[in-house]
Amino acid sequence: MRGTVGRVCGTGLVVGVLVAGLTACTGDAGGDGKAEACTNGTYAWSGVRRTQKLTAMSDPLLFEKVTASYSAELKPVDDRVYRPSVTGAPRGVRAAAVITALGRHLKVEEPLAGPSEREVAQEDHFFEIATGDLKGAYYAWGYVRLVEADFTYTCAGGERATGRVRTWEGTGSGFLPCSESSDDTAGRLAARRTCPAGSAAAQGA
Repeated sequence: MRGTVGRVCGTGLVVGVLVAGLTACTGDAGGDGKAEACTNGTYAWSGVRRTQKLTAMSDPLLFEKVTASYSAELKPVDDRVYRPSVTGAPRGVRAAAVITALGRHLKVEEPLAGPSEREVAQEDHFFEIATGDLKGAYYAWGYVRLVEADFTYTCAGGERATGRVRTWEGTGSGFLPCSESSDDTAGRLAARRTCPAGSAAAQGA
């Protein structure tokens, strides 16, 4: 991303799980040629986008008679690995601090995924349910709740930098009868792939 006003931050700098700090706004510190730390600034957030990605799902589930409980294996849909990233942040501001600031802006209940985390669907992951009245066709799935946002960071001295955050709010799983459509994007995709073609869930996907 590019800086916008006055002295600008370095462009295209990506912080992933292996990088602890960020390079950013440059300037002179009392004329000695040293770069100033761009700290104690303020954020303005825009372009916030929340999405759900399907990470795993079960094989088609069909209970021909009432079943008291069931454990469904959730198999990864691909080998994708999700890693948080921050681009275009100012000097002296860690990637974790930028992500934390986004979490405060979104007022999330749990911290957003930090730079050291990664998310990948695991083999041998199971969804267990015990209701006593399972019968018919069902579908089960796992998902990650991604969040992306652009920011403008204004340093204490007035310089500004722009950047972008990509992380996630959490993961989860779902289980529904094929007679019901999911409200979630990942659930609808799982229904389309596993439920009978004429079922309400498949038709509503």
